[in-house]
Amino acid sequence: MRDTAAHDLTVVPIRGEDTGIPILTATNLLLDKGDTALLDIPRLQVQNHGPTLIMGPNGAGKSLLLRVLHGLIRPTRGQVSLAEPFDQAMVFQRPVLLRRSVAGNVDFVLKSAGIPRRHRKARVARALAQAGLTDLARQSARSLSGGEQQKLALVSALARKPDILFLDEPTSNLDPTATQSIEQLIAQANRTGTKVIMVTHDAGQAKRIGGEVIFMNKGRVIEQTPIQHFLQSPKSDAARHYLAGGLLI
Repeated sequence: MRDTAAHDLTVVPIRGEDTGIPILTATNLLLDKGDTALLDIPRLQVQNHGPTLIMGPNGAGKSLLLRVLHGLIRPTRGQVSLAEPFDQAMVFQRPVLLRRSVAGNVDFVLKSAGIPRRHRKARVARALAQAGLTDLARQSARSLSGGEQQKLALVSALARKPDILFLDEPTSNLDPTATQSIEQLIAQANRTGTKVIMVTHDAGQAKRIGGEVIFMNKGRVIEQTPIQHFLQSPKSDAARHYLAGGLLI
């Protein structure tokens, strides 16, 4: 019989003035389904500088890890330690939008985050201008194109000024123009101090965004290294095979 206390995910605030403290540390993470380990990560640290991109083949556990770090999935056991001050937001591969206007969706996110009403109007306007959606403010959010919906979801999340923004393949179903717009918003978020942790399957996108790569295979972290090192000199056979377009079975 298992010790049920060991299954709890503990979120531990890190205090102190040491700027070298990682923004996020995961320790002894295990997520299993029956006898199969979906995630098995003894230790993972993410620093608060530059984007962190989670890459790997289908089924590697990328989205599962993202959801565990964000707190949406409770692992079998493990601990995630988060730096302070701390606020987080997440944008999914398929945007989650309310049956409201474009402006109403942003306002709802800000209201849910506790932003006073007197401050929300200006922040909604800035978010829509940032996404190029000002002229569509009164339109139904669900009538937007796929790219416009994803931009709306992204700027809605950014409008609350999160410390960490989790992104799960936000451009996987978008055309090049929409993808470029999303990548520009991600770059702007990084410049203004939001830590971006993002799942992507696209090596070209990873190169454009920069930062570091966490490469996963079969639920494990195989490499964690700057993107240029990963693309030019991957250390593992799995990463080399992946970058060459091979199938990892």
